[in-house]
This record gives sequence, structure tokens and C-alpha cells, in this order.
Amino acid sequence: MTSEIILNYATALSLLVGSGFVSVGAIGLLKFNDSMTRLHAPTKVGTVGIGMLLLASMLHSFALGDTSFHELLIMAFLFVTAPISANFIAKVNIHRQACETPPSPPRDDTWSTLNSPEASEETAEKVEA
Repeated sequence: MTSEIILNYATALSLLVGSGFVSVGAIGLLKFNDSMTRLHAPTKVGTVGIGMLLLASMLHSFALGDTSFHELLIMAFLFVTAPISANFIAKVNIHRQACETPPSPPRDDTWSTLNSPEASEETAEKVEA
């Protein structure tokens, strides 16, 4: 088998996988009820699907003997901006109170540190003594 045939098979496989992911993302976007659950479909599944479709485009251009790196830049931009836009959409939903408010963090000094509650009690006892 020549490299052209292998690249054509890889292109076809990437197209099938990418279109499957995009289809699942579109169905999830239509099927989920509220906006916070709808957020998962395009940001997770859709990003992988579009990435596979762009990979198929790159493989096809290499099979024809051309070099195409525009798709690589599009993928990089997509993988960087999709989580950021999902974060902004989630923040808007939380501020509009269109969804359940996330629980408050616990009221201790160890919730965002590497300290354990036992270690902080020991250091507090040493300071008091």
C-alpha cells in the first residue's frame, strides 16, 4: 500500500469519527433541557468533532501533495477559546440565576490549600502554647 492510500483511509476514518462526534454534540444540544447541561454538548463533544474534521482536511491535503497548516491554527484557536467561552456562558447563567447556585465552599482554612485539617489544628495548638 502506498502512502496516498493510507492517507485516504486515515482521512475517511477522521471524517467518520469527526462527523459522529459533531452529530452527538448537536443531538445533545437539542436534547438537554436547561442551558447549563446544554453547555457540555458543544464544548466537549463538538470541539473533538471539529478537531477531527480539521485533521481530515489536513490529511487530505497531504495526500494530494499540498501542505496545509491553516487547519492547525484553527484547531489551536478552537481548543483555546472553547473552554473560555463555556466558562463565560456558565458565569452568565449563574449571575442571571437561570440555574441552581453552586454550593458555597466550606468555612475552614483548608478548602483551597494543601493543608489538612489535622495539620492546621496541630499548628494552632503549637501557636497557643
